[in-house]
Amino acid sequence: MKTKIIILAAGKGTRMGSELPKALVPLNGKPMISYLAESVAAAGLDKKPIVIVSPVNKEIIRQTLSNYNWDYAVQTEQLGTGHAVVCARDLITDDVDNIIVLYCDHPFITASSINSFGMIPTEAVMIMPTKLVDFQDWRQNFYHWGRIIRNGEGNVEKIVEFKDATADEIEVTEVNPGFMCFNKNWLFANIDKLHDDNRAHEFYLTDMVKIAFEQGYTVGTLAIEPYEAMGINSKDELEIAENINVNRMETAFSL
Repeated sequence: MKTKIIILAAGKGTRMGSELPKALVPLNGKPMISYLAESVAAAGLDKKPIVIVSPVNKEIIRQTLSNYNWDYAVQTEQLGTGHAVVCARDLITDDVDNIIVLYCDHPFITASSINSFGMIPTEAVMIMPTKLVDFQDWRQNFYHWGRIIRNGEGNVEKIVEFKDATADEIEVTEVNPGFMCFNKNWLFANIDKLHDDNRAHEFYLTDMVKIAFEQGYTVGTLAIEPYEAMGINSKDELEIAENINVNRMETAFSL
């Protein structure tokens, strides 16, 4: 089974209070994307991952990752995560079976989890959710994430982005870090069904979960611990992540 990894890294660092692209905002003195790159390389699933960049940040990100002989695809317009993946379509060969999508602002995911994710066959899509006890203390970093919505039988039905969630859905503490693994043929047969009739007017990759469910597929899950799932999207979240990184995982879970 051949797996291709796509890393979404076209975002700006505006909410981080930085002129740097979000991928290059330093976490304890090291660009965030560098942590992810190390894990991706160590996982050994894909020798040439595809990094999705913008026309503005392409060269500086390529320079930062110069130790890796990776491919790059340019997202010329910021139209959402689904659109970003479409930008990589021409670089994906016919012999690829699975496509894993990761995000540049998730520095703590391990090589082991990436490897496990890519080794599980899927007919449509799998996700890597994380379950929280609440959104207090360091777990506030997860509050604005999409919620995993399950049906009465416990199967994943959809992912609802925070901006579009109802009050009841916001109470759900199983959240979506954004890591997804797709059957390549299914993904590209269905990704053009995404629409942007949401509050952000973006093409959400997470809507592929609902499409799969409505087609009768079981959406697989590989749960990971909250620390490993943590993402960074603001200055406050960066400060929390830096403290956790300094104090190591054991301290994170004791907070």
